[in-house]
Amino acid sequence: MGHCLRDRDHGRTRISARGDYAVRAVVELAVRQGEGPVKTEAVATAQDIPDRFLRGILGDLRRGGVVDTRRGGGGGYRPAREAARITVADVIRAVDGPIVPVRGERPAGLAHSGTAEPLLPLWIALRADVRRILEGATIADRAAGALPEPVERAAAEPAAWENP
Repeated sequence: MGHCLRDRDHGRTRISARGDYAVRAVVELAVRQGEGPVKTEAVATAQDIPDRFLRGILGDLRRGGVVDTRRGGGGGYRPAREAARITVADVIRAVDGPIVPVRGERPAGLAHSGTAEPLLPLWIALRADVRRILEGATIADRAAGALPEPVERAAAEPAAWENP
Protein backbone atom coordinates (compact mmCIF):
# COMPACT_ATOMS: atom_id res chain seq x y z
CA MET A 1 0.00 0.00 0.00
CA GLY A 2 1.07 3.54 -0.68
CA HIS A 3 0.77 6.47 1.65
CA CYS A 4 -2.01 8.71 0.47
CA LEU A 5 -1.00 12.00 1.95
CA ARG A 6 2.77 11.82 1.87
CA ASP A 7 4.81 12.68 -1.20
CA ARG A 8 8.28 11.25 -0.55
CA ASP A 9 9.87 13.10 -3.46
CA HIS A 10 8.72 16.57 -2.51
CA GLY A 11 8.07 16.31 1.23
CA ARG A 12 4.55 17.69 1.02
CA THR A 13 1.11 16.40 1.87
CA ARG A 14 -0.86 15.11 -1.11
CA ILE A 15 -3.58 12.75 -2.32
CA SER A 16 -2.12 9.88 -4.35
CA ALA A 17 -3.30 9.01 -7.85
CA ARG A 18 -4.66 5.75 -6.39
CA GLY A 19 -6.64 7.69 -3.79
CA ASP A 20 -8.04 10.11 -6.36
CA TYR A 21 -8.93 7.31 -8.78
CA ALA A 22 -10.49 5.26 -5.98
CA VAL A 23 -12.77 8.09 -4.85
CA ARG A 24 -13.78 8.81 -8.46
CA ALA A 25 -14.52 5.11 -9.05
CA VAL A 26 -16.67 4.75 -5.93
CA VAL A 27 -18.58 7.94 -6.77
CA GLU A 28 -19.20 6.53 -10.28
CA LEU A 29 -20.50 3.28 -8.77
CA ALA A 30 -22.77 5.22 -6.41
CA VAL A 31 -24.21 7.32 -9.25
CA ARG A 32 -24.91 4.12 -11.22
CA GLN A 33 -26.17 2.11 -8.24
CA GLY A 34 -29.67 1.75 -9.71
CA GLU A 35 -28.19 0.00 -12.77
CA GLY A 36 -26.94 -2.98 -10.73
CA PRO A 37 -23.31 -4.10 -10.75
CA VAL A 38 -21.12 -1.94 -13.00
CA LYS A 39 -18.33 -3.41 -15.11
CA THR A 40 -14.76 -2.22 -14.59
CA GLU A 41 -14.55 -1.06 -18.20
CA ALA A 42 -17.56 1.23 -17.77
CA VAL A 43 -16.02 2.90 -14.71
CA ALA A 44 -12.63 3.18 -16.41
CA THR A 45 -14.15 4.83 -19.47
CA ALA A 46 -16.45 7.17 -17.54
CA GLN A 47 -13.66 8.37 -15.23
CA ASP A 48 -10.73 8.14 -17.65
CA ILE A 49 -8.83 5.74 -15.39
CA PRO A 50 -6.46 3.17 -16.92
CA ASP A 51 -8.38 -0.13 -16.85
CA ARG A 52 -5.53 -2.23 -15.49
CA PHE A 53 -4.80 0.29 -12.72
CA LEU A 54 -8.49 0.44 -11.83
CA ARG A 55 -8.71 -3.35 -11.45
CA GLY A 56 -6.07 -3.23 -8.71
CA ILE A 57 -7.80 -0.33 -7.01
CA LEU A 58 -11.17 -2.10 -7.09
CA GLY A 59 -9.51 -5.18 -5.56
CA ASP A 60 -8.21 -3.05 -2.68
CA LEU A 61 -11.64 -1.44 -2.27
CA ARG A 62 -13.27 -4.88 -2.16
CA ARG A 63 -10.79 -6.13 0.47
CA GLY A 64 -11.38 -2.89 2.41
CA GLY A 65 -15.15 -3.49 2.49
CA VAL A 66 -15.96 -0.43 0.38
CA VAL A 67 -17.26 -2.23 -2.72
CA ASP A 68 -18.79 -5.63 -3.45
CA THR A 69 -18.35 -7.63 -6.60
CA ARG A 70 -20.52 -10.07 -8.49
CA ARG A 71 -18.95 -12.47 -10.96
CA GLY A 72 -20.40 -13.62 -14.25
CA GLY A 73 -22.11 -12.06 -17.26
CA GLY A 74 -24.24 -9.69 -15.17
CA GLY A 75 -21.39 -9.08 -12.78
CA GLY A 76 -19.45 -6.02 -11.82
CA TYR A 77 -18.95 -3.75 -8.84
CA ARG A 78 -21.24 -1.78 -6.56
CA PRO A 79 -20.84 0.05 -3.24
CA ALA A 80 -20.79 -2.40 -0.31
CA ARG A 81 -23.20 -0.20 1.66
CA GLU A 82 -25.23 2.98 1.24
CA ALA A 83 -23.15 5.77 -0.28
CA ALA A 84 -24.15 7.98 2.67
CA ARG A 85 -22.32 5.52 4.96
CA ILE A 86 -19.07 5.50 2.95
CA THR A 87 -16.75 8.40 3.67
CA VAL A 88 -13.99 9.65 1.43
CA ALA A 89 -11.65 8.64 4.29
CA ASP A 90 -12.92 5.04 4.06
CA VAL A 91 -12.01 4.94 0.38
CA ILE A 92 -8.57 6.51 0.82
CA ARG A 93 -7.69 4.19 3.70
CA ALA A 94 -8.71 1.13 1.68
CA VAL A 95 -6.25 1.93 -1.12
CA ASP A 96 -3.51 3.93 0.62
CA GLY A 97 -3.55 3.02 4.30
CA PRO A 98 -3.39 5.48 7.19
CA ILE A 99 -4.20 9.12 6.56
CA VAL A 100 -1.31 11.57 6.99
CA PRO A 101 1.42 9.21 8.08
CA VAL A 102 4.72 10.70 9.21
CA ARG A 103 7.71 8.75 7.91
CA GLY A 104 5.27 5.97 7.04
CA GLU A 105 3.87 5.71 10.58
CA ARG A 106 0.77 6.96 12.34
CA PRO A 107 1.75 10.11 14.27
CA ALA A 108 0.52 8.61 17.56
CA GLY A 109 3.18 5.90 17.20
CA LEU A 110 6.04 8.38 16.98
CA ALA A 111 8.26 9.61 19.76
CA HIS A 112 10.08 12.92 19.43
CA SER A 113 12.41 14.24 22.08
CA GLY A 114 14.30 17.40 22.83
CA THR A 115 13.65 20.37 20.58
CA ALA A 116 11.63 18.17 18.18
CA GLU A 117 9.11 17.21 20.88
CA PRO A 118 6.67 20.06 20.02
CA LEU A 119 6.38 18.69 16.46
CA LEU A 120 4.40 15.62 17.48
CA PRO A 121 1.25 17.55 18.51
CA LEU A 122 1.56 19.52 15.24
CA TRP A 123 1.56 16.31 13.15
CA ILE A 124 -1.34 14.93 15.18
CA ALA A 125 -3.34 18.15 14.73
CA LEU A 126 -2.68 18.08 10.97
CA ARG A 127 -3.84 14.48 10.80
CA ALA A 128 -6.96 15.28 12.84
CA ASP A 129 -7.82 18.20 10.55
CA VAL A 130 -7.42 16.15 7.37
CA ARG A 131 -9.36 13.24 8.88
CA ARG A 132 -12.19 15.59 9.93
CA ILE A 133 -12.56 16.78 6.33
CA LEU A 134 -12.28 13.36 4.69
CA GLU A 135 -14.51 11.65 7.26
CA GLY A 136 -17.09 14.43 6.98
CA ALA A 137 -17.51 14.01 3.22
CA THR A 138 -19.45 10.97 2.06
CA ILE A 139 -19.63 9.31 -1.32
CA ALA A 140 -23.32 10.29 -1.40
CA ASP A 141 -22.28 13.95 -1.02
CA ARG A 142 -19.88 13.65 -3.96
CA ALA A 143 -22.39 11.70 -6.07
CA ALA A 144 -24.87 14.54 -5.52
CA GLY A 145 -22.23 17.16 -6.30
CA ALA A 146 -22.42 18.46 -2.73
CA LEU A 147 -19.94 19.03 0.06
CA PRO A 148 -20.50 19.51 3.80
CA GLU A 149 -20.73 23.21 4.71
CA PRO A 150 -17.33 23.43 6.46
CA VAL A 151 -15.64 21.91 3.40
CA GLU A 152 -17.53 24.27 1.05
CA ARG A 153 -16.42 27.22 3.19
CA ALA A 154 -12.76 26.10 3.20
CA ALA A 155 -12.79 25.45 -0.56
CA ALA A 156 -14.33 28.90 -1.20
CA GLU A 157 -11.32 30.66 0.33
CA PRO A 158 -9.27 32.14 -2.57
CA ALA A 159 -6.00 31.22 -0.82
CA ALA A 160 -7.03 27.54 -0.82
CA TRP A 161 -6.61 27.47 -4.62
CA GLU A 162 -3.16 29.09 -4.64
CA ASN A 163 0.29 27.70 -4.04
CA PRO A 164 2.40 29.96 -1.84
